[in-house]
Amino acid sequence: MRVEKLKIHGALLITPKTYGDERGFFLEMWNRKTYASIGLDFDFVQDNHSRSEKYVLRGLHYQVNGHAQGKLVWVSSGAVFDVIVDLREGSPTFGQWDGRVLTSACHERLWAPPGCAHGFLVISDYADFHYKCTDYYSPGDERVLRWDDPKIGIFWPIPIGIRPKLAPRDANAPDFLSCEKYPMGKPLGLSFPTSP
Repeated sequence: MRVEKLKIHGALLITPKTYGDERGFFLEMWNRKTYASIGLDFDFVQDNHSRSEKYVLRGLHYQVNGHAQGKLVWVSSGAVFDVIVDLREGSPTFGQWDGRVLTSACHERLWAPPGCAHGFLVISDYADFHYKCTDYYSPGDERVLRWDDPKIGIFWPIPIGIRPKLAPRDANAPDFLSCEKYPMGKPLGLSFPTSP
């Protein structure tokens, strides 16, 4: 397993070891001991699976009021551009973003720490996207950050002339200055590694 620290404090890109031959491949999807050895020892309580077509953009989503979700995400078919934004006041990367292409061909996993907004853009014809979450979905505590806020400046790989396909709540999300954040010292609902 290869582990790369990302720009966002506590975020990781994980590439599992894959065993393959002319018959296909095998990889271990999840092993708590293996992930605990890199600082990700969590009780994941909810698994989600979404399928989206090309240029669907989902996000940037997060939860507040003690229901912050850490998310381990990956793609089982297709490819996405996956993005996280640090909303933790006091974090050394507060207000910054990072993004990575995740593909079914390379099997990468991205760890988005609690306290970060998360979203993705489908860049293949369609994509199956999976999430392991550290807290349950809490509709009343879900928040959305504007995907194209110039203050954050995310460079989404969208061709000129193409508008991403957005849910109404994502299209009308508040910008970084007005969105709800995680105040320094306020618990997020769980502890998480500060330096993997």
